[in-house]
Amino acid sequence: MPILGPALCAGFPSPADDFLEGSLELPRWLAPNPPATFAWNISGDSMRDAGIFDRDLAVVDRSLKAAHRSVVVAAIDGQMSIKRFLVDGNVARLSFENPDLPAFAVEETGEAEIWGVVRFSIRWHIARAGLVR
Repeated sequence: MPILGPALCAGFPSPADDFLEGSLELPRWLAPNPPATFAWNISGDSMRDAGIFDRDLAVVDRSLKAAHRSVVVAAIDGQMSIKRFLVDGNVARLSFENPDLPAFAVEETGEAEIWGVVRFSIRWHIARAGLVR
């Protein structure tokens, strides 16, 4: 898949910027470590302020170590969930990216495990048959 550049203008484009910059090997870019990479459908709006919305697709890499502010998939009391991972001193927290929902310390849950780190999310920008928002 060719990459056009230098960047896609969201204002008024310049005709002088019309040149090919290189190519993108999409499978390698999407999943640099295929055996550890998974895609998850998102349900709900708990991560809306991170730009992750209901029906987006999250690409999750299990080989990455979660760092402060990473978006992660966590198994919380056996339920898989997407959260922001925060480190506050010695306390690890899992936070929603929705001000209507509070952050909570990992130890406040019965059982929590970071399952993987979200590399990016994918959002449809075309109408999909049978799916009405």
